[in-house]
Amino acid sequence: MRAPVAPRVIHVSQPVDAGVAHVLAALLEDQAAAGWSVRLICPAGWLSERAADLGVPWSRWDAGRSPGPAVPREVRQLARLLAEAPADLVHLHSSKAGLTGRLALRGRRPTVFQPHAWSFSAVGGPTATAALAWERAATRWTDLQLCCSAEEQRIGRQRGIGGRSQVVPNGVDLARFAVAGPQERQHARARLGLSDDVPVAVCVGRLSAQKGQDVALRAWPTVRAQLPGATLLLVGEGPDRAALETGSGPGVRLLGHRDDVADVLAAADLALLPSRWEGLALALLEAMARGLPVVTTEVGGSRSTLLEGGLPPAGAVVPVDDPAALARAVGARLASPDLARGEGAAGRSRIERDHDLRRTSAALREVCASLLV
Repeated sequence: MRAPVAPRVIHVSQPVDAGVAHVLAALLEDQAAAGWSVRLICPAGWLSERAADLGVPWSRWDAGRSPGPAVPREVRQLARLLAEAPADLVHLHSSKAGLTGRLALRGRRPTVFQPHAWSFSAVGGPTATAALAWERAATRWTDLQLCCSAEEQRIGRQRGIGGRSQVVPNGVDLARFAVAGPQERQHARARLGLSDDVPVAVCVGRLSAQKGQDVALRAWPTVRAQLPGATLLLVGEGPDRAALETGSGPGVRLLGHRDDVADVLAAADLALLPSRWEGLALALLEAMARGLPVVTTEVGGSRSTLLEGGLPPAGAVVPVDDPAALARAVGARLASPDLARGEGAAGRSRIERDHDLRRTSAALREVCASLLV
């Protein structure tokens, strides 16, 4: 059977904000521009609003972010929504959509599951054991596991998750996230009330245990002892906001949700991502595209993206939950503009080579179309 001239694809997602939603929004835009018939099913939020801006049909799905007693109801509602919309392919994003979507479909349509970080990495004990058992069993209803880094794929295979898998890395719009020049940097700082001579680090991500902002707060007094006046900007919203506000000290500013992330990055000297687990963080790639050195943790895709692959290093990778190592790596780069500039330039080169959104989107379209042949 030949692939349809205009493939009909339904994307299902929970969450609807932060990195996963932005990755999916770029896919919706690309596939719609390519003439594909795309539809989105997700809860109301930033992602549904972005779909409306793109002219992509949206169906509301009332699902929480985490598994719980509401899962049977969520599965039934999703099954109804999927039955109402013809599709050649269903693309499930993140663990909650992967759980409910595969239970609703049970292999009746070609199904792609994109974990955006494995569910069992986010929990421990019996919950992690159950999550891993589910991921192994659910491969029977999965035509393709789409991984955003080779590390994510390797972890799945090592943990016994079989079936067909393929790596298509996340990508960045190179024009939107261009390297900021001195004038753009100056204007971005002025808008944030920052002087030109203050060392600035930025951490972009959902305010949650996954992203590790609490570790950055523990590291920051050490950075400030070395570099008085150093400022840490936390960009994002999430369930840990109140705790982070309570735990923040001098030199830390919580900026909340921002639609101008590229502008905030232009104001910074360094990006900090102290995550506890990831697939491949979009915030990492966007900071590198902007020409910033990055200090991040040993999580999915970070080492290969920053340090490996035949190009100069683009930053530092430190252990998870190690504020002392984080502070040393951050302080070294904020204290040495030459080191920071060199790593930032290397990061931009790495993004241009491996994470150009045009190429990664085209690769994903090719992979999805291959399932319909």
